[in-house]
Amino acid sequence: MNDNQIIGKIQQGEQHYFRILYDKYFDYAVRVSTIILRNQQSLAKDVVQEAFIRVYRNLHQFDSDREFKPWFYTILLNECKRISEKNNYTVAADEQMLEPLHQDRHSFIEYESLYIAIQQLDEHNRIPVILKYMHDMKDQEIADVLQENVNTIKSRLYKARIKLKNLLEREFGGAVQ
Repeated sequence: MNDNQIIGKIQQGEQHYFRILYDKYFDYAVRVSTIILRNQQSLAKDVVQEAFIRVYRNLHQFDSDREFKPWFYTILLNECKRISEKNNYTVAADEQMLEPLHQDRHSFIEYESLYIAIQQLDEHNRIPVILKYMHDMKDQEIADVLQENVNTIKSRLYKARIKLKNLLEREFGGAVQ
């Protein structure tokens, strides 16, 4: 059963299907919000809960011709920004959160410089990088989530890759492939 079918069941009054949607996206949403909230895991879980409450309350507004994932992540990122502003956190990729994305500690150490470089990117470049390369979202999905033109996202990703390359070259003192 795909997301839109699940949402259809919920909209028809079968509320227990919301648990399926929740279970499907909860862990993933916690990882994204933890990165954005700089490893404030308790706040990240609160953000995810609030995002799901907003989803539940606004499910009647969901356009079933669109995919659920970008709509959900738009709500999640807006909630992260709201909490971030309220608590004066800046958006960043945090190495403790990124570590579970790899199989073991060795993998993390191997990419530690990259994660540190990602943290140095401006927010408008960092979030598309996180969504694309750490959460396998397509450019159009990122554009939908961030409510930007897809060409803007492509440009931000391109500029972010250049900045990451320059940061890594400075750290390693030479050309990075």
